[in-house]
Amino acid sequence: MHSSRPAGARSPALLRRWLILVSAAFLITTALVIAPGGRAQAAATLLSQGKPVTSSSTENGGTPAAAAVDGNTATRWSSAASDPQWIQVDLGSTSAISQVVLNWEAAYGKSFQVQVSDNAGGPWNSIYTTTTGTGGVQTLSVTGSGRYVRMNGTQRGTGYGYSLWEFQVYGGTDGGPTACGTANAAQGKTATASSVENGGTPASAAVDGNPGTRWSSAASDPQWIQVDLGSTQSVCQVGLSWEAAYGKSFQIQVSDNAGGPWNSIYTTTTGTGGNQTLDVTGSGRYLRVNGTQRGTGYGYSLWELVVHTTDGGTGPVIPPTDPINPDFGPNVDVFTPSTPQAQMQARLDQVAAQQHTNQFGDQRNALLFKPGTYTADVNLGFNTQVAGLGLSPDDVNLNGHVRVEADWLQQGDNPNNKQNATQNFWRSAENLAVTPPAGQIERWAVAQAAPYRRMHLKGAPEIQLWSGGDGWASGGLFADTKIDNRVVSGSQQQWVSRNSEFGSWAGSVWNMVFVGTTGAPPQNFPNPSHTVVGTTPVIREKPFLYVDNAGSYNVFVPALRQNSSGTSWSHGPAAGTSISLSQFLVAKPSTPIATINAALDQGKHLLFTPGIYHLTDTIKVTKPNTVVLGIGMATLTPDNGKTAISVADVDGVKLGGLLIDAGPVNSPTLVEVGPAGSNADHSANPTSLHDVFVRIGGGAHLGKATVSLQVNSNNVIGDHMWLWRADHGDQVGWNVNTAANGLVVNGNNVTMYGLFVEHYQQYEVLWNGNGGKTYFFQNEFPYDPPDQASWTSGGGTRGWAAYKVANNVTTHEAWGVGSYSFFQVNPALVVDRSFEVPDTAGVKFHDLVSVSLGGVGTIANVINNTGGTANAANQQRYVVSYP
Repeated sequence: MHSSRPAGARSPALLRRWLILVSAAFLITTALVIAPGGRAQAAATLLSQGKPVTSSSTENGGTPAAAAVDGNTATRWSSAASDPQWIQVDLGSTSAISQVVLNWEAAYGKSFQVQVSDNAGGPWNSIYTTTTGTGGVQTLSVTGSGRYVRMNGTQRGTGYGYSLWEFQVYGGTDGGPTACGTANAAQGKTATASSVENGGTPASAAVDGNPGTRWSSAASDPQWIQVDLGSTQSVCQVGLSWEAAYGKSFQIQVSDNAGGPWNSIYTTTTGTGGNQTLDVTGSGRYLRVNGTQRGTGYGYSLWELVVHTTDGGTGPVIPPTDPINPDFGPNVDVFTPSTPQAQMQARLDQVAAQQHTNQFGDQRNALLFKPGTYTADVNLGFNTQVAGLGLSPDDVNLNGHVRVEADWLQQGDNPNNKQNATQNFWRSAENLAVTPPAGQIERWAVAQAAPYRRMHLKGAPEIQLWSGGDGWASGGLFADTKIDNRVVSGSQQQWVSRNSEFGSWAGSVWNMVFVGTTGAPPQNFPNPSHTVVGTTPVIREKPFLYVDNAGSYNVFVPALRQNSSGTSWSHGPAAGTSISLSQFLVAKPSTPIATINAALDQGKHLLFTPGIYHLTDTIKVTKPNTVVLGIGMATLTPDNGKTAISVADVDGVKLGGLLIDAGPVNSPTLVEVGPAGSNADHSANPTSLHDVFVRIGGGAHLGKATVSLQVNSNNVIGDHMWLWRADHGDQVGWNVNTAANGLVVNGNNVTMYGLFVEHYQQYEVLWNGNGGKTYFFQNEFPYDPPDQASWTSGGGTRGWAAYKVANNVTTHEAWGVGSYSFFQVNPALVVDRSFEVPDTAGVKFHDLVSVSLGGVGTIANVINNTGGTANAANQQRYVVSYP
């Protein structure tokens, strides 16, 4: 351990000492791992008796809700004879819940949930669900916490109501279980240290479960080793198995952040080394042994660092999901063919009115239709998804409309001219067949983040992609969609159609791209600007929720397709696999992040129901083939500057249907696919991202993030991204909603379809990997640079290119790419080029356009020093190919 000793060399005496200590450490550490101490589980306390209680109904005055918590088994609560019904008790304060006892009278619940909340009106988190209740006395072991506990009955077991002699809730007020678990929460986790003696004694050796390997530090003070437990844990015991070089003075410290601040939960100045089992109390994601005085002349050296937690190191108990009657929460409406038409239309109209102008509101909605035939008019507003629950779009036939109108945002100075669709964001239609009334057109007047995916439009003579009058529209996507007749793009500035089928297409403004689409117009660029690629080289369609013939919910994961054209479903059943919803954690905004990560760690998939998820930690997807699917524009907001969601460098992860809304503390990245340095080949089973949208600012809270989406893994597929630094709304300004890059690609052979990236302050796209391909790119430069000096990429270059291919890249190709300027704050600004690429034969761009919107601002060149200047005199510039 002397600093002068060659790495790995040991004297014979030291070797003998090492062998003896290995044997001792093995026995000691094994004891630590399997017998961590005698903390007992505290007896559960009856919390509900005599507490305030309410219910959805009572059968009569002799069966009040209070009778279920009075401790008298001869009195009872009973409800009206209908579904659903509930009873809830106010415990008076937030408590940990460990057991619920239901003493049913003869009228029992067959399907019900036990739910908890911190608020009397919810939102509710289900901690127990059953569809096979048999009545009698049910003693349910549960894990959860809340002030209010509710039995929510959804199907009665008899023709009467629900009836309980007693409703008993047991637990404690300490916020969690009190038993100290036996599992080592540190084993195999990421460990770092202030220093290492040599390459043979890394920090990871102290948490590998092997008592024959060790970490050792440099021979100086202070030194530390810390372990990332993966999520915030309640730590109850720490085991230290010291090598001969021990710590005399040290602290055990915890923190929720890798860099602190640190809270000391154990301190000593009289450490004697050997094996130490330390009972502690504290919580944090990171645990550190912080040495301040060595016990020898060597450094600090640990065979093993063992951490025990109050949950046994396994994380929270994951609530089961009932695939027949899943709890999707209050923001999901599921319609069936038996739903009264007037009732259904009233609900559709209610959601439409609420979301009509609610661009930055917190409301989120999913409108789901089980297989069958309906008559309905779906006028789709902000933050709303409408979707069919069939295995094929034609399983749900909607006679009427699924439409988006440009009737709310004033265009220009005329208050009566409300035909501007350029802000019709954040909505989607998926997996439906729609037949408008005879002779009526369909309208889908949208801008970014508004996919029309896996749809079948039947009968209508045409679908219009703008207001149908003289209004503006700005971008959209058709994917895996069949339009029987004509598509008319009108004033749509740009559009991407992938793996779709049209009767015909009419219209073009600046950039219309067709990939693997039948019925597309012929290749022509520019005027009309039609970029046509005959087949899609590699794609996986977005996973989707459906109900099978037995009434069970599943998620269908489409198979990978190569060199494809047309839809995946209209010429026979789509290839792919089904996953029962029972294999998913169905998350709600109230679901703790620790529960989400524990479910993912156990191999569960994840379904986000509509709502705003305030994250205190990163959602970590570590298992191959995991599906993470959001419905109803589920929105993830990191509140403390962490990455919202990260994906390990593994095969086949699918992320879909997520809006990432940056939080007030700057996040270095918001979405990360693969850690830095990822190098595995995923060509046979790539990770794919579908309808993943990012927003920086614009809403009620401040948003900041350096990079919105960073792709480090190879072979990733991006299927419709909108990465947006807000140009309007609240919390918007050059020094306010700061964001450097929208997309950074470090992986090789990454493919993007439908890439929209806007208003970032440096390179909006920075592509460092080889073999990249982009099919359709739309960009607006930032509106708000205050002056040229504040917006320069150095070396005399004015501004930052919208799309930068790094100088070391030798192969890259892009089709149908456009970039626009509107320098609203300072129209005198100039950006030297829209696209900046290395001049090499392997880097090829096809069908490029630069536009000075209204002549406000100047783009000097389209690509490198080619293409001419877009400004007030010549607002559009085109390049057919480069080089």
